[in-house]
Amino acid sequence: MSPPMVKPRTKKRSRKKLRIFKISMRFAIWAAAFAAFWFGYLFWLINNYEMPKPIPQADAAIVLGAALWNDVPSPGLKERLDYALGLYKQGITQHFILTGGHDHNGSTITEAEGMKNYLVSKGIPAGQLILENDARSTYENLLFSKPLAKREGWNNLLIITHDYHSARSADIARYLGYSNSEVIGFKSQVLSVSKNQTRELFAFTKWKLDSLLLRIGLQSPDTPF
Repeated sequence: MSPPMVKPRTKKRSRKKLRIFKISMRFAIWAAAFAAFWFGYLFWLINNYEMPKPIPQADAAIVLGAALWNDVPSPGLKERLDYALGLYKQGITQHFILTGGHDHNGSTITEAEGMKNYLVSKGIPAGQLILENDARSTYENLLFSKPLAKREGWNNLLIITHDYHSARSADIARYLGYSNSEVIGFKSQVLSVSKNQTRELFAFTKWKLDSLLLRIGLQSPDTPF
């Protein structure tokens, strides 16, 4: 008994499926290669940011917010505040903008208010601390802090954060026109390096997409990120 004949239409359908599969595989390979290159580039940026040495005198320092735990600074935020306190004691700067809104982590006060309470308890006069209570992202931290610095006549600024966060913070500061500023990023003794660097890769990618939308006018400068 002779084998059944394969209809030409069936052959065409099979070739079409094979062609679509090959195109999809090529696309997947190129996408994977681009992702590997992109994340490798960002990883290099994150790990090669160097803060100025020595740290210059400044009119004020912006301390970027992080989580509160039961209305007190989390270990990571406490590190940033202790670093700011060190700059105060060294006489590098005497004024601070504390920036951060409600973190929805069970706290009843804003990050900025929790930061103020901590620094006042360490001896910095409350009158030398300006609070920015609305920011919910690094972009908003710097966006909302800029007019506060301008109002006070502070031109030379330091931006205090952790080292893994420095490259993105500097990129946002450049975008927002911080012309006389330096990002001060230090190594954490309490945070997971791998966890925070991995998270930062995705946060940096999101910022790059947001900044592109901002530049081409598809996103409002006041849109929460």
